[in-house]
Amino acid sequence: MFDSGIGGLTVVRSIMQRLPHESVVYFGDTARLPYGPKGPDTVERYSLEIADFLRGEGVKALVVACNTATARALPALRARLDFPVIGVIEPGARAAVQATRNRHVGVIATAGTVASGAYTNAIHQAAADVDVMALACPLFVPLVEEGWTDTEATRLIAREYLEPFMPHRGAGGRRPRPDTIVLGCTHYPLLKKVIGQTVGRGIRLVDSAEETAAELASVVEKRGLASHRTDSRYRFIVSDSPSQFLHVGERFLGAPIDRVELRPVG
Repeated sequence: MFDSGIGGLTVVRSIMQRLPHESVVYFGDTARLPYGPKGPDTVERYSLEIADFLRGEGVKALVVACNTATARALPALRARLDFPVIGVIEPGARAAVQATRNRHVGVIATAGTVASGAYTNAIHQAAADVDVMALACPLFVPLVEEGWTDTEATRLIAREYLEPFMPHRGAGGRRPRPDTIVLGCTHYPLLKKVIGQTVGRGIRLVDSAEETAAELASVVEKRGLASHRTDSRYRFIVSDSPSQFLHVGERFLGAPIDRVELRPVG
């Protein structure tokens, strides 16, 4: 699996829990992050380069743990590779459609992911009648990377961003508030507690990392690729600054990282 940086480790965490017998090779393109502001052709080129490297490592499936790379490069990756390729957008979108009762779904993500319309399109492909409200929450990423996952500053920013989802919405002819919200960035699961407290009870939070792990489990089982080994291994590879990745990564992974390999790109 790969990501533009470190956020994809929340997907690794879910995979470790859901598929404890599978080994994982993770590539974080820390030299070229963030992918969001870059053009579609550039993101596709980076993604194909990383995919070719991972294919050379003998992987049996690829998880694109970056929302931007999923939105921009998934078709090209599926055309290039002869094994399953899973993105983080479709699983979360389908789960949201299954969960919503009032047919109103919220999406919170980075500005680039919201601007791409990827989640809105994926939700509408699953169910055209679902109304989607997508909000950009760009400050959530640096807050998580600083470790400020449950501070008063974080709660204040969450209240500002998530105000359209607050309980008073839906009164007086206003747009009904969603009953389901997709966490459309791999950093956001670490803010699940604050987000849940802010929007209030009764709103389902769809964790794209968990849904992607569930999708992977289904795919490897259906294709006869599931492992039953008891010696699963985890490799972490970055394109720049292994020490910084190691320092922050353990918080995202929720487990120790013994070693980070360096592989320059470009």
